[in-house]
Amino acid sequence: MVRPVDTPAESGCGRLCFTADGLELAGWLHRPGFEKFPVVIGVHGLLSNACSPKQQSLAEACCRAGIGYFRFDHRGCGQSQGDMAATTLEARVRDLLAAAARVQEAVSSDSPIGLFGSSLGASVCIAAARDLNPVAMVVYAGPLKSRGIGAAAAEAHPQLAGLDLSFDLSDRIEGLHHLLVVHGTDDKIVPVADAARIHDAAGFPKRLWLQTGGDHLMSDPVHQQQFRRQALNWFQTAFVAS
Repeated sequence: MVRPVDTPAESGCGRLCFTADGLELAGWLHRPGFEKFPVVIGVHGLLSNACSPKQQSLAEACCRAGIGYFRFDHRGCGQSQGDMAATTLEARVRDLLAAAARVQEAVSSDSPIGLFGSSLGASVCIAAARDLNPVAMVVYAGPLKSRGIGAAAAEAHPQLAGLDLSFDLSDRIEGLHHLLVVHGTDDKIVPVADAARIHDAAGFPKRLWLQTGGDHLMSDPVHQQQFRRQALNWFQTAFVAS
């Protein structure tokens, strides 16, 4: 059951750690006010962490609507063990798979799962989708290829110049379904054309939403509010139908 958006629910957020490749990763599970519930797993971007505004805002909205939310720090980020300079797409996929296993262990093995990924986190969700088969996905500013985000990271943080972020997900976008693709039309890091390619290759139901004038960070407060509503509605609709 998914609680209506306007119905208040008692909720709580508790720390839920797990391991991936022998590293302890930190996570936080937002639980709505009843025993069984679907869960959205949030996947942050390259230089971000589980406390990013998009993650926390969506977590709170989902929890109020009766949907659990799990946000976690990838290896080398936030409160998790590991070395950021050793980041690869494959390693972050393993982090996500371990996170999903831990969530289902903590909640229920048959709890429906949704995925939300931002920037590199969107790429991680796409790469892991075949293994996790989520009920629904929302991806924001996700690159199909690594060309932009690695260079941007190295420019901002010279110590990350050696990051091995070479990937191409063109062969993994077919078969995606229940997919909401969001991208800012003024994104200088990831080409907006990637959003169209992801959407066009996915199966139905799907939707492409381009935020006019939006940047890579979704800096516009209006875009943030619209995003929260649209993403929540997408997950609610999919969970009710599942």
